[in-house]
Amino acid sequence: MEHQRFDPRTRMPAIVIVGAGIGGVSCAIALKRQLNLDDFVIYEKASDVGGTWRDNIYPGASSDVFIHFYSLSTDLNPDWPSTHGAQAETLEYWQKLTTKYDLYRHIVFGTQVVSAIWEATKQEYDIVVEDVATGQRSNTSGKILVSAIGILEVPRFPDIPGLDQFAGAKFHSARWDTGVDLAGKRVGVIGNGASSTQFVPIISADPSVEVTQFCRTPNWFIGPVRTPYSATTKWVFRNFPLIMWLYRIFLYIRTELFYVLIFTSKFLRDNVAKDARQYIQQTAPKDQVKNLVPKYTMGCKRVIFDTGFLSALHRPNMNLNWDGIERITKDGIVTNSGAKIPLDVLICATGFTADRYPLHVVGDKGFSVQEYYDSQGGPKAYMGMAVPGFPNLFMIGGPNTTTGHTSVILTEELQIDYILKFIPPILSGLVSSFTVTPHATDAYNEVIHKRLSRSVFVQCVSWYRTGATREGKVSSIFPGPMALYAWWLRRIELSDFDVGGNTEAWEKKVWWEGARRMINPLHYVGKVFERILTTASG
Repeated sequence: MEHQRFDPRTRMPAIVIVGAGIGGVSCAIALKRQLNLDDFVIYEKASDVGGTWRDNIYPGASSDVFIHFYSLSTDLNPDWPSTHGAQAETLEYWQKLTTKYDLYRHIVFGTQVVSAIWEATKQEYDIVVEDVATGQRSNTSGKILVSAIGILEVPRFPDIPGLDQFAGAKFHSARWDTGVDLAGKRVGVIGNGASSTQFVPIISADPSVEVTQFCRTPNWFIGPVRTPYSATTKWVFRNFPLIMWLYRIFLYIRTELFYVLIFTSKFLRDNVAKDARQYIQQTAPKDQVKNLVPKYTMGCKRVIFDTGFLSALHRPNMNLNWDGIERITKDGIVTNSGAKIPLDVLICATGFTADRYPLHVVGDKGFSVQEYYDSQGGPKAYMGMAVPGFPNLFMIGGPNTTTGHTSVILTEELQIDYILKFIPPILSGLVSSFTVTPHATDAYNEVIHKRLSRSVFVQCVSWYRTGATREGKVSSIFPGPMALYAWWLRRIELSDFDVGGNTEAWEKKVWWEGARRMINPLHYVGKVFERILTTASG
């Protein structure tokens, strides 16, 4: 029996989720599973769920972390064909979950949130949405606003003179144009990061495609780790779910150890870097090694697991150019050395705009989230989820929550569990709003940036930095293992929030929660554990 779709025009939802990517879908599943809530709507500007895994359809697109981390902990998938999943099968998994939990009726597709403005008298957000196809706008509202837009959503095009003058086919790798036939074409690829190292080996496999890749900074490469799962392994996962669950824990421990190896111990990091250097030297063409071996500290930028890129450089139709780009013309690129390279197709593999907040959300102080970011020198939030001045706004995948060693799913599940703690008091009427205090936000970020100041992440320019410049603050990466972040999110620090509504009842709850912790011996054991974990992870 098909369920009736949620119609926000006739029924105002209590919870509005922006984005039906992995974060938004995961949040909706948690609302149903953990709180048995049905009073929510998801606005999605595209025509299906999936977010990054829906949009990034470039050849060879796949996960660079273990695919079991792209299974929700509540819905492990025994049938992944290999240790690292491709784009199509990952998208299919999330589409199946959306169907399983009857979420499609909650999603309004083809609709973009234009603005959300906090209305103090009503203690809710007035929200304007727009039909992408017609441009028609309408109004709705929500007591709670969950931002699940992520940071890998808005493609970043390079700031190079003449980009708009190129007359051939031109597109970003995150918006791959399947209508462009590359056969027999001269293809220029700007950028040599994670995405390009996946699709370049695929497109250059056709000897009629002449590829010139314009590189700026070399990457640390680690040898291939992708391995197919045998039929026996999948049978065991399917018939003994406990083993699959234990296997996922093993992978988690393995990635946390990888963090220790790369990000906290110089001795261990140098040994891993030595192995990576040898891998590059043994795999890449000899005349390219001097350009391909990085001079910066391993881990400062994203470490890439090789998927055939270095081997593809031996092909006669594959060229790397390290001269830098002076300008783009209507039929090619002029390098800083003065050479003109004719091109028929231009592909920008230049990542995403991760340091801007694309939604116009205005809080109770009259300024927007982006204006707050600007006033703080870049993205800033409490626990990466709450922003002072914005009642009942919760972010999934906010500032300083990205990890360089494990899956976004693990991070987002932790965040969602944390966010769900705020929802029952609001919907029950006990309180009308939660707003994190500026003091708590400043104190949390002081800890974050103190850890960052002695980490590898401040030692070079990367997309982790605001503006992707050496002066920009590191506003994307989380400086620690997931175990530390999970520990910080184990409970709400009630005193870190201003509460609207029945403040007397809430103050009693705050007092009781604090007193209960103080008389609980495990509170002190936990403090010792936190100190050990914090010290051990840098």
